[in-house]
Amino acid sequence: MKIEKITLRHIKMPMKAPFTTSFGTIDEKELLVIEAQDESGITGWGETVAFVAPWYTEETLKTTWHMLKDFLIPILLHKEIGDPDEVTTLFAPIRRNCMAKASIEGAIWDIYSQQTKQSLARALGGQKQRIDVGVSVGIQASTAQLIEVIKGHMEKGYKRVKVKIKPGYDVEVVRAIRAELPDLPLMVDANSAYTLDDIAILQQLDDYNLLMIEQPLATDDIVDHATLQKNIKTPICLDESITSLEDARKAIELGSCGVINIKIGRVGGLTEAKRIHDLCKKNQIPVWCGGMLEAGIGRAHNIALTSLSHFVLPGDTAGSSHYWYEDIINPEVIVKNGYIDVPQEIGIGYTINKAVIDKLTISKEVYQ
Repeated sequence: MKIEKITLRHIKMPMKAPFTTSFGTIDEKELLVIEAQDESGITGWGETVAFVAPWYTEETLKTTWHMLKDFLIPILLHKEIGDPDEVTTLFAPIRRNCMAKASIEGAIWDIYSQQTKQSLARALGGQKQRIDVGVSVGIQASTAQLIEVIKGHMEKGYKRVKVKIKPGYDVEVVRAIRAELPDLPLMVDANSAYTLDDIAILQQLDDYNLLMIEQPLATDDIVDHATLQKNIKTPICLDESITSLEDARKAIELGSCGVINIKIGRVGGLTEAKRIHDLCKKNQIPVWCGGMLEAGIGRAHNIALTSLSHFVLPGDTAGSSHYWYEDIINPEVIVKNGYIDVPQEIGIGYTINKAVIDKLTISKEVYQ
């Protein structure tokens, strides 16, 4: 394929409810939508996941636009590309900036799957017809309110609930949830809010039969996580610490975790996500697909990735209506009894709702 035209759109989507973690509260999501077109007129779509501030990683919405405009798009435009895996090689001279890379690489994968007349899931090597779905619950105003929110998700059939924690909002919260919901498949996510000085607190969580504790320590750490894992029974799941295949390899060799969360944006794209999946499968490390408050395009890519065989734990790809009044795809992503059907249609399996995108667009640039 040869990419002849790329359009960037900056859109802003209001959320149905604020989402609060240890690093802040989000009540609207700004993102870039990437539209790439090849020489035959086939269009592929990608989406950035970086936030407006560098809470999660060093990337922001503005830095991803800069990287796309000044570096990544010039590398791809009018370049002959035989396979989407080649994009990772083309981008290799550009250090990090994984979210910017992933956003445009996803559009290339979409084009490739259409060219080869297969679903994106099949193009990636996926085999599942449907995927298990969990849900992530932000920090609530009270424990009682949190439990009510969780119960609402259980009624919808979600297979696992993830609760955000931070110092002062951890053991007592988990204890209350367990008292009310003893059999709930439950995990907690700390978003790097703790240090090794907090081992005693984290050890208390061993009493509550958690599936895992996600990213308790520093975002760039795998050494202290290995120490912590030796001192607690609950599996540690690494998120922010894993930005590449090499990070995953080192974490596994050090014993830093028992589970890995794979996020397409965090690791630089679908190709690197597949490689991490394969490594974890070889080493019998369970994986699941994390969420970044994606709109419909990013959500579609997550669903396709999760169709790979070793995504054995429910991911965070909740239905569109969980977050958005109106999504940018048709049909919207729907969860039925805790499952999402993996689209079998050619490409990402959803139609882009251009009318909604146009309505939400703040700015737009075309490169050709």
